[in-house]
Amino acid sequence: MNQTLERILPKVQKPARYTGGEYNAIVKDRAQVDLRFALCFPDTYEIGMSNLGCRILYGLMNEREDIWCERVYAPWGDMEEQMREECVPLYGLESGDPIDQFDIIGFSLGYEMAYTNVLNMLDLAGLPLRSEQRRDLTPLVVAGGTCCYNPEPLAPFVDFFVLGEGEEVTLEYIDLYKKARDEDWTKEEFLRKVAQIPGIYVPSLYDVSYNEDGTVAAITPLDDAPATVTKRVVEDMTKAYFPVKTIIPSTEIVHDRVMLELFRGCIRGCRFCQAGYAYRPVRCRDAKKLAEMGKEACHDSGYQEMTLSSLSSTDYPGLVDLCDDLLEYCEPRNISLSLPSMRADTFSMNLMERLQKVRKGGLTFAPEAGTQRLRDAINKNLREEDLLQSVRTAFSGGWNGVKLYFMLGLPTETDEDVLGIADLARKVYFAWRECAPNKARGVRITVSTSWFVPKPHTAFQWEAQIPVEEYQRRVNLLRDALKRDKSITYNWHDPETSYMEAVFSRGDRRLADVIEWAWEHGAKFDSWSEYFDFQRWMDALEACGLNGDFYAHRVREKDEVFPWSVPSVGVSRQFLWHERELCYQSVTTPDCRTRCAGCGANKFLEGGVCNG
Repeated sequence: MNQTLERILPKVQKPARYTGGEYNAIVKDRAQVDLRFALCFPDTYEIGMSNLGCRILYGLMNEREDIWCERVYAPWGDMEEQMREECVPLYGLESGDPIDQFDIIGFSLGYEMAYTNVLNMLDLAGLPLRSEQRRDLTPLVVAGGTCCYNPEPLAPFVDFFVLGEGEEVTLEYIDLYKKARDEDWTKEEFLRKVAQIPGIYVPSLYDVSYNEDGTVAAITPLDDAPATVTKRVVEDMTKAYFPVKTIIPSTEIVHDRVMLELFRGCIRGCRFCQAGYAYRPVRCRDAKKLAEMGKEACHDSGYQEMTLSSLSSTDYPGLVDLCDDLLEYCEPRNISLSLPSMRADTFSMNLMERLQKVRKGGLTFAPEAGTQRLRDAINKNLREEDLLQSVRTAFSGGWNGVKLYFMLGLPTETDEDVLGIADLARKVYFAWRECAPNKARGVRITVSTSWFVPKPHTAFQWEAQIPVEEYQRRVNLLRDALKRDKSITYNWHDPETSYMEAVFSRGDRRLADVIEWAWEHGAKFDSWSEYFDFQRWMDALEACGLNGDFYAHRVREKDEVFPWSVPSVGVSRQFLWHERELCYQSVTTPDCRTRCAGCGANKFLEGGVCNG
């Protein structure tokens, strides 16, 4: 650590965020590597270190002797102030070297409200914000993650985007970059070549024109760029890289435990869920291999908790047998197992008894809607009786708390559906009174609602987000309905950040000016209430001549050209439109194990058969 850092770290909160030196962090001889990669997460250390995707890419790249991948996180305001005052540029945690000396700077984009942090980190690195201003090949600025399925709001700032899973494509574009650097290609020559790698979207190779009403008229590929860029997937998850030896943080993080990824994709077809469509098709890891990886990861790290992770963990085939295998190792070592994403219709006493052997955690279910009609409309494929039977099972087994997650503002939602949330919560309470063996401990039922945000590449990408005032009215309606229930706590999501999320999730590249204006006027860490300033964003939109309601509150026409028309998740637009039509009929589509719905994602797999 240099002397300047030694001087400023005592002045900031949580200095361990900025020191590096953790157990299993990878330090290489900079003179012995051929490429340096700055893996940037545009949020705090605690959140970035909890991201499994970043851990996978970090370990994967560092397995190569010629690549040194280092971690970079957004400094909190107190640290940023000290860095700017002392002229300390943004640096890699492993070496302490400024990242403008690296070959490639890669951002992981998991949520839209981190966009201003991307700009802030580039500025802290001393780099021009816009791709066209960075004329040299080095350093390249790239981005991957869920937000890249509509990369347009950040398009002018990023040289290229990676769509889908990065294990294979990352090494492919690194090798091409090394060739370009060694042969002295221009940046433009490299970008034209990298655009031919499947899964790579180069925004500068597409011309976007607009209609008089502000909608996109056409997106025209240039220089032989592909008309459609389809995501990359890792077909064989059992052979895919997994970071068994992972960095052990030197300060507390959000998910401070072993995360064991069971499978990718989801057999369900919830019409609101971008992840459910974007991560198709389902690909499972072998149970025996999973058990080996989990045990080795716990042994190496010393963690006392293991999370079995996926979009819907209880849909993993052979989950009970896997739990039994892991518990033979975990139970005598007091290591707990947790399932953060359980469906109410697959929860069982058999499974519950295994989960509570070491430590009894909380239970969370996401019915999403309060009535069966609306659950059918969104294709949740969950019956009320499934939920009630699951909570009866839990309460009988000694649990005395449950969290229930819902969304307000879903397509076709009525006041009856909103009040149905209160009715369902009361039924859960009466299930506790009916089944709990020890009522003296009381019960904690938490109802949480978020504001529905229509996302690209879903059946609801055409829908409008309801206005802020209407969302607040529905919150008040539900809050009043739950007032008399002392055992039920109601929490609701801040509407202002959800509004901006809707603006950016379906926005076009004209919003880049809005993001830059807001950043210039102090915007950063917009997912944090300490920093988020809604009025600043309203001022930014006005200053750039744009209206947020145009993006958030407008129903799209069936054949409208979307800003995200070039990126593809492999699910056909026709399929998504048909799912939208079924929503308005409250007709469900069976899950993928029951019947293939023909979404198109099975083309990624040999033989066209999912292994879910």
